[in-house]
Order: sequence, then structure tokens, then C-alpha cells
Amino acid sequence: MKFRLKAFGLHLLASTVALTLIFGALYLGWYGWPGWYLAGVSQVVFVMAGVDVVVGPLLTFTVAAANKPRRALARDIAVIVAVQLFALIYGATSIWNGRPLYYAFSENVLQVVQAYDISSGELDLARRQEAALAPHWYSLPRWIWAPLPQDSEERGRIVASAVVGGDDVISMPRYFKPWEQGLPALRTQLKKVDDVNYFSAAEKKTLKEHARAAGLSTDALNSIPLTGRGHPLLAVFDPASLKIIAIFKAK
Repeated sequence: MKFRLKAFGLHLLASTVALTLIFGALYLGWYGWPGWYLAGVSQVVFVMAGVDVVVGPLLTFTVAAANKPRRALARDIAVIVAVQLFALIYGATSIWNGRPLYYAFSENVLQVVQAYDISSGELDLARRQEAALAPHWYSLPRWIWAPLPQDSEERGRIVASAVVGGDDVISMPRYFKPWEQGLPALRTQLKKVDDVNYFSAAEKKTLKEHARAAGLSTDALNSIPLTGRGHPLLAVFDPASLKIIAIFKAK
């Protein structure tokens, strides 16, 4: 039993260190609040943790025996580690491909834009046009403005595409503009909490409680929804400086 516990402990330690390094790097680089919440990666993380921190060490505990031939023990552990590595690489790749690249203001809402929201065709087009805000593999999350183009034909094409679930302007980096340029348009879209869409009456009540607890007005025109694959958040701005002063969860 002592041998099994030692093998279990070593395996658990190695798996925990590996996951901590991977999750830590991704969180610090791309998934800091509110990215982790909006990207909805919790399910992938739970699966990775279940396989690498729970199932793997438990299997090692099961197969490890002091009287087992070393060759057989090495083979069994190698199989377990191989399965873990596959799950780890698959999960880390999924999280990497879904990393937040932008928080975009477009029309009347803030939206998180993840790496896989931008097709390879749009990415190549943005780079050929030398778009200033085109993403690279090392790009960290940026706040940007994604207005529809002025050309009515192109504008109509993008809107029609978005309506049927195709590419929207937030997945077209060639149209991205610096955040500061969109602030005048953003100001016109700020609303009182009660007038913000995306939230139920009960959620608005909760949001107003959060705002009051933070010393913020719930009657000022200072709020806009921040959306992603998770449940929407409420972004609250300072009306004077147009800087974000709080982001609240409705649940």
C-alpha cells in the first residue's frame, strides 16, 4: 500500500503542476476577468482536470504494485501517461484556439471576440491589407471598436451574413478601429440598468443591488451589456471619462 500511495502522490503532483502551469499561463495572458467567464471554457477545464488530476493518478494507484515486474509497471504507467498527455494537449489546444483576442464595441453591445471567431480567410485578408489591429499568435486581448463599413452594399452584406449566423463585423479585423475612436458612439448606447436588454427583471434587480453596493448610480446612463458564450455581463462606465469602472454578473 505504501508503494501505491507514493506512486499516486508523485503522479498527482506532476499532473497538478502541469495543469497549473498551463492554466496559469492562459489565464494571465488571455483569460483574465471577464474572459474566462465569457468564453465559457469551464466544461473543457473540468474534463481536463478530471482526466489529469483524478483519473490518471487513480489509475496509477490501481496498477502500481511493489511486487509487479518493473517492465510491466513501466508499460502500464506509460499507457496512462500517454492518455493523459493526449487529453492535456487536446484540451489546451481547445482553450488556446478559443482565447479572447478582443473586447469589441459594435453597434449597441460589447462582445468578446475569440480566436476561432476569426476565419483564416478574414485573417489573411486583414494581414494583406495591413490592418493595424489584425491579430497575431502572440496578441493579447484588446478593446476595440468594430463599426459597420460606410459602404452601403458591404454593410448590407455583412448584416445579412450575421442574420443567418455567418461572419459578423466583429470577426473582420480589417474593419477594426481603435477603442478611443468609438467612444462617442459608445456614449450614445449607454443606458440605465432597467433599460438594458439581455437581462430578465430578476437579473436587473440583482445587477442594481451590485451597483448600489459598489456605490454606483442605477439611474444614470452608464451601462451596456458585455456578451460572449457565457451569460451576459453588465459593463458600467464612468459617464465623464468613459472608462469601465465595474463589470457585474447577473447571477
